[in-house]
Amino acid sequence: MGKRVLHCGVQGTGLSAKLANNYLLAINNIATAEAMNLGIRWGLEPKTLANIINVSTGRCWPSEVNNPVNGVVETAPAGRDYAGGFGISLMKKDLKLAIVAAEEAQAKLELGARAREVYEEAEQLESCKGRDFSVIYRFLGGKE
Repeated sequence: MGKRVLHCGVQGTGLSAKLANNYLLAINNIATAEAMNLGIRWGLEPKTLANIINVSTGRCWPSEVNNPVNGVVETAPAGRDYAGGFGISLMKKDLKLAIVAAEEAQAKLELGARAREVYEEAEQLESCKGRDFSVIYRFLGGKE
């Protein structure tokens, strides 16, 4: 749970903020997993790549705090076989809610449907089911 309380406005706007944030998180998580997988396959050491990302324009919460590669962030779920953390099913649920809410608001989302497919496909695999959403790295074939 978050530690800060922020006033967002009238009733319901807090949920909107949460869904917008988790929409961004869902996509950042996939992009982080893809970038880490790509860099490692090109021969970069995982910690070196993460350090470069985190002092550069790619910096984001999934790369800095919840990195999907085991050993990069000691406290991240990747070091516990993706146990604990924010479950992939919860991310899938929030992503679905964000997409529906965006449609109702007539806000165009180019990446939402594909991101949802990625989480749905990953959750079908026994090696990913019930794990932290950063398990997308495993789904993408990342080296563990």
